[in-house]
Amino acid sequence: MDVGEPLPDADRADAWLRGAGEPELAAGLAVLNRALQAHRIATADPRLHGVGRSDALVARLGYGAGEQVADGKWTDARELIDPGPRRRRTRIPAAHGRLAALLTARQRVLACEELALRARLDLDEEREPAAALQVLIALDAALAELPRDPAGGALKERLAELRDLHPGVARAARAALSASFGPAEQETTAFALGRIEAALRARAAALAE
Repeated sequence: MDVGEPLPDADRADAWLRGAGEPELAAGLAVLNRALQAHRIATADPRLHGVGRSDALVARLGYGAGEQVADGKWTDARELIDPGPRRRRTRIPAAHGRLAALLTARQRVLACEELALRARLDLDEEREPAAALQVLIALDAALAELPRDPAGGALKERLAELRDLHPGVARAARAALSASFGPAEQETTAFALGRIEAALRARAAALAE
């Protein structure tokens, strides 16, 4: 069932709650993030941002009457245990090392890193045309920054791949500004972003050696 869809009776509500889990929570977060994006645009406040699963101190799924839920109350609810830390454990040491290097200025943040993160957020939240435009900017930045970077010598093949992707990414970005943006452009955007991210991971690994 869709997030916010009325439940016909208590038995159906109980059955839904017993079977609901992370997919339902993800659907709810998607609705919340669409509302936050609309609020950011309406208020022209660039500091407003979306939320992810890891931002929640406590996550609950439940049901109740409209007035109950509006007041933060439930007829019935249950708490979800975040599975995220187990999935991310292998990445934590590397992330801590990179964080220390950035905070002590032993490494620098590239513009393409921030741009790629923005593109990933747009893509994950199904704002594909915005993602296509953001990927083009991230790709241009990567092609300008990575050859001059201390790790650039280790990225020659990846840079050649990114250059080859540029014409297709530019076409997808142009299509994002028209009615011609479709599945092919979405695929081009997603693939190119993945290759930019792979190049940035390779850079981080080379700098850590």
